[in-house]
Amino acid sequence: MKFSRFFPFLVWFKFVNKASLKADLIAGLTGAVIVLPQGVAFATIAGLPPEYGLYTAMVTPIIAALFGSSLHLVSGPTTAISIVVFSSISHHAEPGSAEFVSLALTLTFLAGVYQLAFGLARLGAMVNFVSHTVIIGFTAGAAILIASSQLKHITGIFVPKGESFIHTLIDLYQGAGDANIYLIIIALATLITTVLTKKFFPKLPNLLLGMVVGSVLALYFKDFTTQIKLVGEIPAHLPPLSMPNFSFSTIKTLAPEAFAVALLGLIEAVSISRAVATKSNQRINPSQEFIGQGMSNIFGSFISSYAGSGSFTRSGLNFASGAKTPLSAIFSAVILMVIVLLIAPLTAYLPIAAMAGVILVVAYNLIDFHHIRETLSFSVEESAILITTFLATLFLELEFAIYLGVLLSLVLFLNKTSTPAIPTLSLDNAQTNGKKKFININKKPIKQCPQLKIIRIDMSIYFGSVNHIQKRIAAIVENERINHILIVASGINFIDLAGTEALISENNRLVKNNGGLYFVGLKASVYEFAAKSHFIQQIGRSHFFDSKSQAINHIHKKLEQKTCATCQALIFNECQP
Repeated sequence: MKFSRFFPFLVWFKFVNKASLKADLIAGLTGAVIVLPQGVAFATIAGLPPEYGLYTAMVTPIIAALFGSSLHLVSGPTTAISIVVFSSISHHAEPGSAEFVSLALTLTFLAGVYQLAFGLARLGAMVNFVSHTVIIGFTAGAAILIASSQLKHITGIFVPKGESFIHTLIDLYQGAGDANIYLIIIALATLITTVLTKKFFPKLPNLLLGMVVGSVLALYFKDFTTQIKLVGEIPAHLPPLSMPNFSFSTIKTLAPEAFAVALLGLIEAVSISRAVATKSNQRINPSQEFIGQGMSNIFGSFISSYAGSGSFTRSGLNFASGAKTPLSAIFSAVILMVIVLLIAPLTAYLPIAAMAGVILVVAYNLIDFHHIRETLSFSVEESAILITTFLATLFLELEFAIYLGVLLSLVLFLNKTSTPAIPTLSLDNAQTNGKKKFININKKPIKQCPQLKIIRIDMSIYFGSVNHIQKRIAAIVENERINHILIVASGINFIDLAGTEALISENNRLVKNNGGLYFVGLKASVYEFAAKSHFIQQIGRSHFFDSKSQAINHIHKKLEQKTCATCQALIFNECQP
């Protein structure tokens, strides 16, 4: 087992130099300024005291940077993970309470264990089977939930804690007459400042400036209303040590929710790593990312940090700021520690309404309008995944919404692979560059041999696809009375035991009718497996060829010569009189 798998930082640390240190320090400073308001906002979404978002942004990035594979991924608190944490624990404990915090730490530890186990088992490739549309649909639904949950803070209308999406809207509608205009002004001013700063002064910390404007207005309005509630002062110290609740009953209760958190976190982290890697030309190791995320959550649960993952905003900004190594994420965490020690007391003046305005901006940015439009326009299957996951997020338990989206994407994936395209090929006598080519007859209607059917299978032959392939072969025999079938196998990546058994069965039927099943262009790895499973021996070595011309020359000798004598197709060279 490679030493670098457990200590990947030893690999990239060798490339650290004076220039990279300077670039990483600048990127880290930029990231620290951005994550300060985000950390407070995300903790609020998760139902935790504000400081826990900052603690997570201090601890998680360091561990994930040391043990992950991406040079630019910045981990920490995220919107999607935060709302799943809230959903998972809010029906077990009062949000913001000591019990709630304890359960959040346990949830984080369990999620980290799942992630680390997946990484050590090299299951990184499993994210390839989960459509990214699941995340798009889930985050869009989560954004709506987050926004609706903040409306009570913006309007001052009472909404009981733990209300569903629909009941929250009903309560807001019924209590519209009790809305507080001062809170609405504070939230809108914060929101507008944040949006305009982002548009006209993109280099400035827009979320932070929005909070400042909201705080100033709150100070002015405090003489006109008593409903302005403040976030409260954040402790001006580094993350304290903590201990998750390891009682059997707690672990049993949170294990299913932790799996959902782990799965969502892994999909987020790997998706973001790959997105940034396409710009940096880096090769990502998904299993190593699993290990990095798992380690960060396990360690974080003992240092007052709740579940985190890769942040698209901070990772993209990190790359755009010129970061060269994962030291940028570490610098960002360290600089954040210094900032918190200096300005933590100022949060005592931050109104909850202003924080709610910032969270509305965060929620809006969570919706990927571009990919939603593309998905709805071009893919029926992906649209089904998107809409199902989105609606499930709004109306069902969040962890179930993730499972449902993943399950649906897997079902549609298996359905697609179980019905591989099997086009019919024939030799086009119209020469291209002096050569005749085999082409798909659906693209150009050309003559076919009445005794030999040439088909191409474009996917693997496994238990899920054998029924479709057998039906295709049966249709050729029954409808076209052809018993010699040549399969162009260059597109077949593997054949499992169910596939070999089905093909042997079809070959036996054809042989009884003086025909056979033949293969050309089978990949070396597939041929090797087929030989070990005795598939080659049972079909017959003489039925496997390296080239189409070789295969046709051999099969032509087995055709009914009487039929050949009167045939007008004259497709192959062997057919010429």
